[in-house]
Amino acid sequence: MSTRALAMITFAASLTGGVAVWTRNAPVMAAEAIPIDADDIAGVVTGPGGPEAGVWVIAETTDLPTRFVRIVVTDDRGRYLLPDLPGATYAVWVRGYGLIDSRRVTASPGRLLDLGAVAAPDARAAAQYYPAGYWFSLLRAPAPAEFTGAAAGNGVAAKAKSQAEWLRNLKSGGCLACHQLGSRGTREIPAALGTFGSSVEAWHRRIQSGQAGSNMLSGAAQLGGDKALAVLADWTDRIAKGEVPPAPPRPKGLERNVVITEWDWADPKAYLHDEVSTDRRHPTVNANGPIYGALELSADYLPVLDPVKHVTSRVELTVRDAATPRAAAPAVPFASAYWGDEAIWTSRNNVHNPMLDEKGRVWITSAVRPPDNPPECRAGSSHPSAKLFPIEKSYRHLAMYDPATRKLTHIGTCFSTHHLMFAEDARHTLWTSGGGPVVGWLDTTTLAETGDEMKAQGWTAIVLDTNGNGKRDAYVEPDQPLDPAKDRRYGGGGFYSVSPAPDGSVWGSVLGFPGAIVRLVPGPNPAETALAEVYEPPFDDARAPVHGYSPRGMDVDREGVAWVALASGHMASFDRRKCKGPLSGPTATGRHCPEGWTLYPEPLPQFQGVADSGSAESSYYTWVDQFDTLGLGSNVPIDTGNESEGLLVLKDGQWVVLRVPYPIGFYTKWMDGRIDDPARGWKGRGLWSTVSTRAPFHMETGKGTTSKVVHFQMRPDPLAK
Repeated sequence: MSTRALAMITFAASLTGGVAVWTRNAPVMAAEAIPIDADDIAGVVTGPGGPEAGVWVIAETTDLPTRFVRIVVTDDRGRYLLPDLPGATYAVWVRGYGLIDSRRVTASPGRLLDLGAVAAPDARAAAQYYPAGYWFSLLRAPAPAEFTGAAAGNGVAAKAKSQAEWLRNLKSGGCLACHQLGSRGTREIPAALGTFGSSVEAWHRRIQSGQAGSNMLSGAAQLGGDKALAVLADWTDRIAKGEVPPAPPRPKGLERNVVITEWDWADPKAYLHDEVSTDRRHPTVNANGPIYGALELSADYLPVLDPVKHVTSRVELTVRDAATPRAAAPAVPFASAYWGDEAIWTSRNNVHNPMLDEKGRVWITSAVRPPDNPPECRAGSSHPSAKLFPIEKSYRHLAMYDPATRKLTHIGTCFSTHHLMFAEDARHTLWTSGGGPVVGWLDTTTLAETGDEMKAQGWTAIVLDTNGNGKRDAYVEPDQPLDPAKDRRYGGGGFYSVSPAPDGSVWGSVLGFPGAIVRLVPGPNPAETALAEVYEPPFDDARAPVHGYSPRGMDVDREGVAWVALASGHMASFDRRKCKGPLSGPTATGRHCPEGWTLYPEPLPQFQGVADSGSAESSYYTWVDQFDTLGLGSNVPIDTGNESEGLLVLKDGQWVVLRVPYPIGFYTKWMDGRIDDPARGWKGRGLWSTVSTRAPFHMETGKGTTSKVVHFQMRPDPLAK
């Protein structure tokens, strides 16, 4: 370095109070005069070719009560600004496509900090920072011909009759429903598993590891057993030999305006399913308040984060009946590469989904007693719903935690629960999924007034108006012939997700192949009057321009349009206002309105050997930002982007990818949006999410990694303070 260049850097740094950083690969000039506050860090990222646009700058600290990370993206001139950092000492570095991580620099808020980006030495080194879905797209799915004719006898078609159904079993119905495929923890075979004669043997041993071993082995059987192992072995063998995926595009446009904040919570042996920050109907409820999580079958507490003080805590959970069984199998059939023979999941409550009400109380789906139902739920009961459809067992129920009193209330339901969401009605009705042949609800006002859980709850069979007279009549069972004088009970499956709409209807998704979405109109007395409409996605329908299949999580916007994540690698919308034919009657079989569907391929490459529309993506859930909590407009649908490692925002028909680049492996199953202060612009609003993989130890930081609370905010530009 010349004496004059060094003097220039030293002089500029002294003028700004900043720091000039040199790297071996990229000499960096001092930061431009970017206006900052005392709690900001800002500067310019420069690489060998000049300013680096669309790369991430990451600041991490362990000085606060829990680990804290803030991430921003550089603008088109390589400039960045990390805003509103709590007082602490941070490690700051650069990560981006085409790069390897820069040296971590120690810095404190209130200073300018230029950073040097380091170019990746080769394509394989660069690819280590790509989202899991790019690696997953290298998988070679069985060819369509393997599912037909004599070829189908090879075992791959034992549970799937087409390539699309096989992919559904892999994605929405199997592996990806619990964790990513394509992360480094899955695309490589852990050495700790031992030595094997072939990669097929290694995969067979691997999927039997830990408490989920029997479930994973069953999932492999759904994919053709030996064929599934051969496909996975071929995938990891090719990667081990050096095959790399195509490079993703760097963040651009609105993607550069995101500010991502992370906090550690829970513990390394637990995994999160969902979080909740506010009342879906009124997103200013619980402003600046705690975030609550749900640990599913891993542990019996609600993790809690105070995002203002950066403090985590717990709400301990109990069950009503000590005989309530544990949710996870205690046996470990084969040792885990991470936890050995230890059974790390211990929950009885098996909390799946939390929601806040208008008072900030936390409602959860939770087991509170053993599955056998009391007499009030069964045949012979006088309960109005039991008279019409008695239920013998329910495996998960409800509970409510009141932060004001710190009291947990158990609520035994006759129907099983999975997801839950409040309706916009005077009774604050809580609708649930997971009931199989029935949809259940809880009148929370009646429960508060009477304390009588049986009086407050009800459920209804899912009945289609197949005679088309507009009212619910006696019905035939799903396996019986149509009767022109009767309706028919739907037999395609129960609600997986549940979404009450502003018009009073309640929508739900139905898993399977090709799956469906259902619109339920409760009527004045739902147990007796509820009627349903069913709509299958346009799989293999010549009338539809794009084909898709197998819904998972879905939501409804303020206009009554349903938005749903499909296993085919699409986000789909369904607008029943576009239907040309009757919505009930004998012809309304589920495939009667292809014109109501619009499919948007998600932004990842497609699998090798798959010619259909879609991608290797498999979003777990679609959530609609009804009240503009993110700042990109009302009624904006957002997918969880489980293979993209971020949130996929569909804005005006175009994708905005909000990737979480650190630690690599972000995978979430839910989000919600909260407005803390509508007068503070972008700083007063944002989306909340959590890391939801069952295997946080597959993430970049390995064993010991905890779940994270993740906050997404959208600035008007990349340098907004």
